Parts: sequence; C-alpha cells; structure tokens
Amino acid sequence: MISSLFPRPKKIATAMCAGLFVLCLSQPAFAAIGAHILIDAKTGAVLDQKDATRLWYPASLTKIMTAYVTFKAVREGSISLQSPVIQSKNSLAEPPSKMGFKVGTQLTVEAALKIILIKSANDVSVALGEAVAGSEEAFIDLMNAEAARLGMADTRFVNPHGLPNNRQVSTARDMAILAQAFWRDFPDARALYKHSGIKFGKRTLRSANREYLLRVRGANGMKTGYICNSGYNVAATATRGGRTLIAVVLGAASGLERIAFTRELMDKGFKKRSGGPKVGNLARTGAKPPADGYCKRNAKPGAQGIMARFDMKKSSSRSLALSFSPQRDQGAVILPGASNRAEKVDTSDGITLPNGKTDWAKVLDRTIGPRLLAYKPIVVTTGVPRGGAVLARLPAASIPIPTAKPAGADAAPVVQTNAAAPGSVVQPSSGAPATATSAAAPAPGSLFRQGIGFAVPVPAPSPRK
Repeated sequence: MISSLFPRPKKIATAMCAGLFVLCLSQPAFAAIGAHILIDAKTGAVLDQKDATRLWYPASLTKIMTAYVTFKAVREGSISLQSPVIQSKNSLAEPPSKMGFKVGTQLTVEAALKIILIKSANDVSVALGEAVAGSEEAFIDLMNAEAARLGMADTRFVNPHGLPNNRQVSTARDMAILAQAFWRDFPDARALYKHSGIKFGKRTLRSANREYLLRVRGANGMKTGYICNSGYNVAATATRGGRTLIAVVLGAASGLERIAFTRELMDKGFKKRSGGPKVGNLARTGAKPPADGYCKRNAKPGAQGIMARFDMKKSSSRSLALSFSPQRDQGAVILPGASNRAEKVDTSDGITLPNGKTDWAKVLDRTIGPRLLAYKPIVVTTGVPRGGAVLARLPAASIPIPTAKPAGADAAPVVQTNAAAPGSVVQPSSGAPATATSAAAPAPGSLFRQGIGFAVPVPAPSPRK
C-alpha cells in the first residue's frame, strides 16, 4: 500500500485541534470519502489511494461495463452503432432514472449509449443489454465474463444499471481497471461521455457530471453513480499536457463533495510524475461494503464544510487550477474570455448572499473552479435508419414490433407480435418502406407511456428480481 498524497481528514482535524481546541469547536464537520484511487491511464501506476480494495456498491458506475460490452460487440461485428435497440416490457419496468419510452420504441445502439453514459437511464441500459445479448440475463453473463478477463477480482454484476442489489459489488481498484480498459480499448467512446447533457425534443437532461466537465481543466468525463448504500460515486478522467489520469471516488456525501474531491485528486496527481504499484497488483483485503443506509449516516458537509475542506483560495494549487486555457473538444462551448476568467474570480471569504442564502455559484468557483466551458447538451433522437433490420433477439411476444402504416391512412399503425426465435433477425416486409418507427422519428411526446415520463413514480420491481 502506498501513502496518500494528503493526510486523511480525521488526521488533519486531530493535528489542528491539538493546540487549537477552541478554534476547532467552530469548524464545520465533513464526512470522509469511503474509498478512492488515482492512477495513470497509460501505465496503471497508482498515484494515490485509500481503501481501494474494500468492497463497495458501484451504483451507476456499472454502466461503464454495460457500455464496454456493447462497444466490444460493435468491434466484433455482432451489432453496429446503427443497430436497433427496442424498449421491452422488461426494460420499461426499471425504476428511474429512466427515459420511459413506450414498449416497442426503437432507437439506435449509438443513441442508447449516449443516453446511458450521459443521462444514466436504467430502462435503456436493460434494453441495450437485450439488444446485444438477446436477454438481460445473457448480457449480465457477458459483463461478468469481461470483469474476470480484465482482472476485476472483487466485482460481481447482477444487473446492467447499478440499481440497489447487495450482491452487486466492486472496489475502487476494480473500477479503475475497468475505466482504464474503457479509455484504452474504445477511444471512440470518449466522444460520448465528454458531453454534459442530452437534448431530446424540447427536453434537456443534464448529466450529474456536468460541473466536473465544465469546470475542471482537462476533464474528459466518464460516469457518476449514486444509491443510498454507496453514496456518491464517480469514475473520472482528465488530460493535461498529454497525460491522462483516472480517478475513482466512492462514498462521497454529496455530488459537490464528489466533484471537489476528484478535482483535488487530479490537481495533486498531475504534480506527481511517478507512482507506486500497478493498479492490478494492489493487495486484496476483502473488507466488507458499507452497511445498508450509508447515505443516512454520511451527512452532507454543507457549504461551510465544503469550503473548509476544498477552498482553492487556501491552497497553493489555486493559481495552477485557474490558469488553464481549455481544449476545444470538450463537447461544450468555450466561454468568451475563459482564458483570463481566473483573474476575475472573487477571492473574498463571503459565500452568503444579502438574503442570507448560500451563494452556490461562488462555492463552485472556489472549490471546483470557474466555468471554462458553456453548457451545451448533445441532441439524441429515437428511430433507426430507414430500411434497417429489426433485431428480434428478445423472447417471443415480449415486445410489439410496429408494422408500416397503411399507405395514405391516418389510422394508428397495426402492431404485430414478435414471434421470431431469439437471435434471429426480422427484415422489413417486402414492399414496405420500413417499420413505423424506423421510417421517421416520432414526435418526442408520443414516445412516452402515459405516466412514465422523465419524472415518474417508481414502478414495482420485476418479480424475478
């Protein structure tokens, strides 16, 4: 095990309070991060870590593996980025975060990847797995096979999205191995997870990783995750001076703490040119994951706690963190004058507005950095290319496949049941231009099952789960 780049929070507090007892009584408390690791993306050398082999719940970091398996299937030619993904009854049954498309809605593999990596939609994750492997169960088998091949020794997947299930466990070490493989093996994927939001019709859906992408210099993004039993997780990458680092942070108490801690890891890590052992060689401890209800015990630090811990004004790295001229391939628009915005950052201590509320914009500027890029979501649509084959890999009768709308008629499309054998391909019928959904993307509002939109009640889980 190698020593951390900076002392643990409890050690800092102990050292400070030894001679400043009275002052420490007034200092806001903040929770410790559950586990973390920082590695060099090229060499795998560990630059910093704490409890990196402790079991933890990955939450939506799971979707990195979902995307990895999908990109591998594309590379091997079993599917393409334009192959159809179909919303099934099984996929629609997943709880939010979800898109809530009607059963039978089709979209391309590429669109599905954008949705799961940026919006983190659970229903689309299942639908994508079904399109790749024929069933959710078969896809999970592929996920676990890849985990074993990559050396993720403490990881087990039981679903493709990361929703709560205490049998689905990983470690910071294993997630760093996966993130490194995803970065290395599929560079084309970077063009997807670098975006800070998606736009579907008139709806704009922001990524939970947006402030990291827009404020942290060199940020490439990757994936965030949250369930109560895990706290706030992230696997993130950043590139500076031709060098890329990967950070995995598990168990933060809030989204802001997660980003601020990741930013700090990156700032300190880029100053270090050599590391310790390779990530795959870290000794396994098998330490148990947090007990249920982790988020309830790990209280959010609040604005004062975040400022006490991460205020860049009080750090010698502040000038470095604010002097970067951002790259122009981040999936957003560079703000006018961004290169000299550092000179305009308010360095006063006040973070309270005249009305008594917290000035969160100032907190973000001081703990993560000023925005270097403007928020610009990427457009996502449904539908598949005209004339494309419809994959019928799902069990018989599990989804309705819309047939072509009768010529010249305004009636609703006729729906036929998919009774093809799993793994077969259904071609558009002779003489028909295409399926109804592949011919043109319907109006966004028509795709959503009534009551199953972007803000929806959680449906009952599938009995088999």
